[in-house]
Amino acid sequence: MATAGAAALALGLAGCTSGGSGDTGGDSGGDGAASEVEVFTWWAAGSEKAGLDALVGVFNEQHPDVEFINGAVAGGAGSAAKDLLQSRLQAGDPPDTFQAHAGAELQDYIDAGQVEDVSSLYDEFGLRDAFPKDLVDRLTVDGAIYSIPSNIHRANVVWANPAVLTEAGLDPAAEYADLDSWFTALDAVKAAGKTPLSVATTWTQVHLLETVLLSSLGADGYTGLWDGSTDWKGAEVTDALKDFEKLMSYTNTDRDGLDWPDATQQVIDGTAAFNVMGDWAEAAFAEAGLSSPADYIYFPVPGTDGVFDFLADSFTLPVGAPHPDGAKAWLETVGSAEGQAAFNKAKGSIPARTDADTSDFSPYQKTAIESFAADTIVSSLAHGAAAPVATLNKVSDATSKFTTGASDLATFQSELAAAVG
Repeated sequence: MATAGAAALALGLAGCTSGGSGDTGGDSGGDGAASEVEVFTWWAAGSEKAGLDALVGVFNEQHPDVEFINGAVAGGAGSAAKDLLQSRLQAGDPPDTFQAHAGAELQDYIDAGQVEDVSSLYDEFGLRDAFPKDLVDRLTVDGAIYSIPSNIHRANVVWANPAVLTEAGLDPAAEYADLDSWFTALDAVKAAGKTPLSVATTWTQVHLLETVLLSSLGADGYTGLWDGSTDWKGAEVTDALKDFEKLMSYTNTDRDGLDWPDATQQVIDGTAAFNVMGDWAEAAFAEAGLSSPADYIYFPVPGTDGVFDFLADSFTLPVGAPHPDGAKAWLETVGSAEGQAAFNKAKGSIPARTDADTSDFSPYQKTAIESFAADTIVSSLAHGAAAPVATLNKVSDATSKFTTGASDLATFQSELAAAVG
């Protein structure tokens, strides 16, 4: 995977030191401490679990003497998992390793002194040469690195059912330069009696919101939302929120009781035409036995062509991990070429390593590798790269109020400005 364009990667990592010791050696958990590892994730179902299972398969081959303990907590985007994790960390009961999104989300754990510096593992495992230098640089905080990424995901992707589009009198090969042209297509699907745009619970709505902001404001304007150069109270943001409000009017009414696999399944089943979701959805289409472009199509969210909305899953070594040697073994597999190839092929993402074998990856994944190399890179809000957890929680609360009718657009914009400011 080439990295031209990765210089624009804005992970939102502010310089800050950790309270961790940086010691990744020597298991201190008592008898048999190195014989197991509790891996805490939110990969509990669907293609996410398939990716985890594939990674565990490689782990068992590489470390047959270490027992994998699955600490997965269900809930898309990790909202439930993050709440439980924080409770455990505050209680001094950390798992051996936990999943976190690379970027600003990690900053909370760094500031709290809850994660160790794993820089020495980058040297031991040869990761400084395997990962793109730009990515390593942006994972480095005051000379320290606090996680090992397992993948690269793209958030700004539309998935669509070509049969539903054809039934609505639309050309499945049509391109939509902006949201206005997409609205016309959504109207046609609505007139044909199908759900134009499937969506699920709050985090998927925030995911949709970030892509609308990106489409309406452009890459620089969107990035400015996080560095302070774009005014959240400005007219351009108001226009973007109006577009979001209009998009939500095309969505399924049962959305708040669903999670992302359910919304994606509506496209697979042909009850909905479009779905905006990260490229972990690619694995869901593959699991259903579908192939593109005959059974499903994909394209950047209208108005975001040439921009890669970035996120990455990564794994940490918590301070006080009961089985640090087990965690070290897991981190070695996560960063390995074999682990990244198996995991990402199953999950729909692309490896963070440049030397992983991607020859049998899907056509979508190969296009994602090309896009990550060439496109302007921006950071995902909904998936921890652009803003800390506390900010995202406030944005999510404001979004939920707005989409359930508990606030109006002006209040929504004001609450978003307060959340980020």
